[in-house]
Amino acid sequence: MRSITGILFVVVLVAAIVSGPYSFGFLFAIVTGLTTWEFCSILNKNQGVQINKLITTAAAVIFFFSVYGFSLGVSGTGIFVPLCLSILYLFISELYTNSETPIQNWAYALMALLYIALPFSLLSILTIEFFPVPGTGLNAVAYRSIFALSIFIFLWSSDTGAYIFGVWLGKHRLFPRISPKKSWEGSVGGTVVALAASQIIAIWSNDFAPDDAVLNRLYWAGLAFVVVVFGTWGDLVESLLKRKLGIKDSGNILPGHGGMLDRFDSSLVAIPAAVVYIYSISLI
Repeated sequence: MRSITGILFVVVLVAAIVSGPYSFGFLFAIVTGLTTWEFCSILNKNQGVQINKLITTAAAVIFFFSVYGFSLGVSGTGIFVPLCLSILYLFISELYTNSETPIQNWAYALMALLYIALPFSLLSILTIEFFPVPGTGLNAVAYRSIFALSIFIFLWSSDTGAYIFGVWLGKHRLFPRISPKKSWEGSVGGTVVALAASQIIAIWSNDFAPDDAVLNRLYWAGLAFVVVVFGTWGDLVESLLKRKLGIKDSGNILPGHGGMLDRFDSSLVAIPAAVVYIYSISLI
């Protein structure tokens, strides 16, 4: 069951990303909602708080669609008004709930938006760009699926490499206080595999430097390195969260793989780092 779930997960994710902006938006709106709901659920259950799961999840999905719609050029900054209203509701509603943990409820609800909704929303910034067509008054949309897809390819290849090299050579613990199974040898091995994957991508994608093959390869390698390093931190962040909550898995929505947070933990930190890297490259 674990293998079947893993294969289906990869197939659905890749198919949605490469099929176009609409399938991409539909899938990650669902992912954002499910992950936020799961996050709020485990905190309510294990942390003794009373987060408004429905409104927080709705705010997260609105967050995603706001950035997604803005990236598509369907609206100006006014598209963020519903997001502002949902956040205001989260604050004001605590006045009437008589909850014993209003400050924690606010804090965790906003954490859900920053920790989950923001990274998934930033995928739209990476993949979608609209620009005006001269003389028509219309906008055209450029969809660059390779950037979003490459993040997951680098994370998957790093995980595979880390597992193989960790089992084979792993002796020195990377972060024993939080994740005793991770080793420096596995981490380095995973990085090497991800760097190799970046060079394969660079063979047929010159999005970074169309006129300079060597520079293009270096930029892709840089992206892979950034994704792996910050992805490792993302994995450790979720491990710390689960350790403090006293749980093994964040959920059971994916048989054999745990919950949505368990599947996307690395990407939640890697995506913002990738955005910073790619936009820094564009300024050079």
